[in-house]
Amino acid sequence: MTEVEIQQINPAGLPAPTGNYTHGTLVTGGSRTVFVSGQVPWRDEAGYIPEDFDSQCRLVWRNVLAVLAEAGMGVRNLAKVTTYLSDRRYREANSRIRNEVLGDHAPAITIIITDIYAEEWLLEIEAIAVGD
Repeated sequence: MTEVEIQQINPAGLPAPTGNYTHGTLVTGGSRTVFVSGQVPWRDEAGYIPEDFDSQCRLVWRNVLAVLAEAGMGVRNLAKVTTYLSDRRYREANSRIRNEVLGDHAPAITIIITDIYAEEWLLEIEAIAVGD
């Protein structure tokens, strides 16, 4: 049996975790799995947050992809994506931008309409990726 190793992934350029979480978790042993914590529309340590949905959505995807890149993975490794939207009116923009990011890759997707931790965040995305 292969020993499982869990490694935290906190890429430079993303805000440092401020609680009991990591931006991503790399699990090795057999195959590799990355659990990407809910990424929010923060651009840097200063906490810059765009006001419009499209900019927030693109920034959140940039953060998700940064975690994957740190683990040597990319869009094609995504197995599961969960998106939390603060309002139903963002569904179409969310789908359009997600399709731009994913191209023809089609991971399992869940979209939940709910309150988000901070009122200024219009969405949050978490993901699971797998690799060799």
